[in-house]
Amino acid sequence: MGEVSERGRGLLLVDHFAAARALVRSVLTEADLDDLLNEALLLTTELSTNAVEHARTELDIEVVADRVGLTVTVTDFAAGPVDDLAVGIRNDSEEIGEVSERGRGLLLVDHFASRWGTTYLPTGKGVWFRLDRSGRTPVEAAVGEHVPAGAGEGTATASSAPSAAAMSELTQTAPDPYAEDPLPDFAADLLTRVAEMVGAAGGVVRLDRGDGQGTQVLARYGRQPRPGNQLLQVPLAVHRPYAGELELDAAPSAYARPLAVLAAERLSLHLENDRLRRADIRRQAWLTFLAEASELLAQSLDVELTMALIPQLVVPRLGQWCAVHTTDEWGRLRLAASSHADESVLPQLHKVLQETGPDSIQARLREASRSATQVPLGPPMEGFAVPLIARGQRLGTLAVGRHVRHRHDPDEVAVLEDVARRAALAIENARIHAERRRVAQTLQQSLLPPGLPVVEGIGFAAEYVPTGDDAEVGGDFYDVVPLPDGRWLVVIGDVSGKGIQAAAVTGLVRDVIRVLIGDGKPLPEVLSRLNETLVERGGGRYCTLALAAVGPAGRRQLDVSLHLAGHDRPVLLRGAGGASFVGIGGTALGLLDSITSPTAEIPLAPGDSLVFYTDGVTERRRGRELFGVDRLRDAAAPLAGYSADVVAARLRATAINFSVETPRDDIAILVLRNDAL
Repeated sequence: MGEVSERGRGLLLVDHFAAARALVRSVLTEADLDDLLNEALLLTTELSTNAVEHARTELDIEVVADRVGLTVTVTDFAAGPVDDLAVGIRNDSEEIGEVSERGRGLLLVDHFASRWGTTYLPTGKGVWFRLDRSGRTPVEAAVGEHVPAGAGEGTATASSAPSAAAMSELTQTAPDPYAEDPLPDFAADLLTRVAEMVGAAGGVVRLDRGDGQGTQVLARYGRQPRPGNQLLQVPLAVHRPYAGELELDAAPSAYARPLAVLAAERLSLHLENDRLRRADIRRQAWLTFLAEASELLAQSLDVELTMALIPQLVVPRLGQWCAVHTTDEWGRLRLAASSHADESVLPQLHKVLQETGPDSIQARLREASRSATQVPLGPPMEGFAVPLIARGQRLGTLAVGRHVRHRHDPDEVAVLEDVARRAALAIENARIHAERRRVAQTLQQSLLPPGLPVVEGIGFAAEYVPTGDDAEVGGDFYDVVPLPDGRWLVVIGDVSGKGIQAAAVTGLVRDVIRVLIGDGKPLPEVLSRLNETLVERGGGRYCTLALAAVGPAGRRQLDVSLHLAGHDRPVLLRGAGGASFVGIGGTALGLLDSITSPTAEIPLAPGDSLVFYTDGVTERRRGRELFGVDRLRDAAAPLAGYSADVVAARLRATAINFSVETPRDDIAILVLRNDAL
């Protein structure tokens, strides 16, 4: 029969090994060598796999067949030596030497090929093998007598060697891609195949995923290892935190260890995929956890609530217990919040945290705070302490205790350090907000009278609700000032805007009114002077104002001289019933060089009240709906005859209950009532 030769060249990727197999199959069919098909396909696939994985270049596959066999040469174009298999000359009782990390395919070549060797060219290197029929069956040809090889060649045979079909199934076994957890079944299948090939009485695959569960049995074959037996143990080539081994209760043979190593490597590849997949899922979970933790911490602007929230985020997900210590102005650590997975252990935890001494947890916490680095904690509450640092300020420490059966892995430590950074920033933000709130409240209180005067025959009452942002100063104010002629001046106003600038204008308006009134200036002149002051000051701030001078007019009646400078008209609430708006509108202060503010004289009979308010009441929103002046008048009407305190409190409650939202603007209500009997 004539020689048949065919050459296939091209870039072979892992997914395209079918092309090489098709090439071998076609040549063998044409040469009538179908009895060598299994061995040829197995060895061609292994050599192509090695070349693609390690050389990463184009391949040149040459298949040459004759009447008695075929030769296959796989050549790559990468520099460097072939990853060789250390195979020594041996007799039937000798073991194959150790297999190089990248030379598993050469183990099969050495096992099945009649001859094999390597070639070196200026452009690359190759591995070839020869399969001979020699008038024998494929298995007989594969496991015939050992023939010593010359330089660059090697052979491998043994009468007890496994078949090519079994070797092919072993190397091509893969997990079920559609199974939820394919590894146990895959490991059991792989273990069964290799155990049957080497005649093992039993075997087991153990795996420790480093998740605190300890070493688990992933797969088992046959009976338990007998005491005193010499077991074949091969470690799994996996990365931390994974660790494991494949163990066989097998009699020593030429191929037991190499095949066990091959099976362990195949299993290790898929275990590594499992480790990476689980690590990716865990990292995604940690990112979600950090995002949720950040959102929760950002929502709290209360210092104590923020510190109480931190241990709840940590336990039990990241530790068995957690304690937050803050640093006071003298640098001492104070326990601010703590939590334990077992609440009954909290008293013991607090006792340990309070102990002092060079080896105490307190000493380790001080070291972490002082050095600004992570510090491990020893017994009885093992764990570690992370400093709380925000904007360069050392705020304290976050101490976390490890779980009973689980030590923190690097990912968890990194997450805890991230939680500590976010927690420190949240605490610092809460402290800054608390300071702003304290300043705002102090400033706001300074703009309001500490109390309203008690005057015989006249009732005064006020209600003030600041804006929902309690760290912001509003522009609403009210006051009651004695006049030189014995009357009283009722003042309520609203400066545009909020914040420090609005508060500064509010203080200016209040002080100017008091000074001018003290000098005996009439109300129209007071308004004119105040308008000039605001116009000269500039800054775009304006003010609406209502001034009412009230005094007795005989027969238990009160006279009220009302001046409105751009302010809403007050509600006159008659003691006998009925409510109406009174007063004449004028010009707001600070907008124009000259203003108008007509005087309205309003008599108040016993039981009558005047209700002053700011736009925080009338502009309170419920969706798109405003509270409005008409609703205010209608709410005041049923309060006729009530005291000033009751009227003010009821109207405040009505305005607040109109909407579930926090007030967007300050609410100020001032009630003047004729209390004459």
